[in-house]
Amino acid sequence: MSKHDNKEEKELKQEEELQVEDQEIQAEEPAQEEQAEEVSQEEILQNKVAELEAANADLKDQMLRRQAELENYRKRLIRDKEEAVQFANESLIRDILGFLDNMDRALAAAKNGGDLNALIEGFEMTQNQLLSTLDKNWGLKGIDSVGQEFDPSLHEACMMTIDENLDKETVLEEFQKGYTLHDRVIRPSKVKIGKPE
Repeated sequence: MSKHDNKEEKELKQEEELQVEDQEIQAEEPAQEEQAEEVSQEEILQNKVAELEAANADLKDQMLRRQAELENYRKRLIRDKEEAVQFANESLIRDILGFLDNMDRALAAAKNGGDLNALIEGFEMTQNQLLSTLDKNWGLKGIDSVGQEFDPSLHEACMMTIDENLDKETVLEEFQKGYTLHDRVIRPSKVKIGKPE
């Protein structure tokens, strides 16, 4: 063999090696591209999972805050209701205080030997003041009974007599006064009624 053949052989061998390397490189490039594509897909999915986890955490936080707000609102409503019930009669009590003041004055006058007729008149005025205040401010009204036709929704019969002069059941006597509150009977009058024969 000549040098020239040797040289050609070497060149051919180098060319073959280069081709083999090119093939290996070409074979590695899609694998690297696939790996890069897989890595980028994996990164995208990881980023998406991270975003969803953050959104989930945010929603959980919002939900917990709303639950706490709702619980605080519920507690505030209960507290306000208890307070409203506790002080619901405050205005009524204020209205009654004037009556109590007048009673104190009447008792003081009675203890000092005041005139009996003046005391009776003072008590009647005080009673009328109280009834007027309760009627005007609170809707409490006394039930007029004596001489009225017996009404079982307003009167409670405690006694009964036969009276031939009557043409219908009539209240003859009142033992205890009845009252309505805004037209609802809160205590019927206890009465004696007369029945026709």
